[in-house]
Amino acid sequence: MSAEAVGRFMPAYASLEDLTAMMAADPHGHRYETSPEGVLSVMPPPDSEHAVIATRLMFWLAAAGWSAEQVMQAMGLRIPGPDGGVGGRIPDLAVWSKPQPRAVWLPVVDLLLVVEIVSPGSEVADHATKRREYAAAGIPRYWIVDRDSGQTVTMYELAENGYQVQGKNPLNWLLNTDPADHLA
Repeated sequence: MSAEAVGRFMPAYASLEDLTAMMAADPHGHRYETSPEGVLSVMPPPDSEHAVIATRLMFWLAAAGWSAEQVMQAMGLRIPGPDGGVGGRIPDLAVWSKPQPRAVWLPVVDLLLVVEIVSPGSEVADHATKRREYAAAGIPRYWIVDRDSGQTVTMYELAENGYQVQGKNPLNWLLNTDPADHLA
């Protein structure tokens, strides 16, 4: 199907329900997200290195007692915008302070941490766009895992003027610490 044909059927504004339908209809497993301003992003499915990083973080959190209802991979978040709009982001990992209900798009209430694993082509979105959106939504912690040789984890904590770097360490270092030291 050509871009022109797809464009004819694209809504002027993609709602979260539209995103859900688009993902369900996509035979290749792409992720569809929108900014609170309505900018549509389409990401390819994660590769195996990406999946291993997310799984290692999940095992680390589970071993420390976090439940599957509190730690979720590829969960949709409702990101409120300044003008009342709502975006939809799908972080690679999200950690809540208490179990969450079953839903496609969860609110950011009770969210403690969002983790994005950088993929080829997602560098600007992860390091700038999503960092700004997550801070504006009031998410207390945001971690970015780069795909360099050390799989560097940059840990941000919400401050008065946005996120401030709290640490920058290799993933293996992080996985040998207690999650409570970082999520308290």
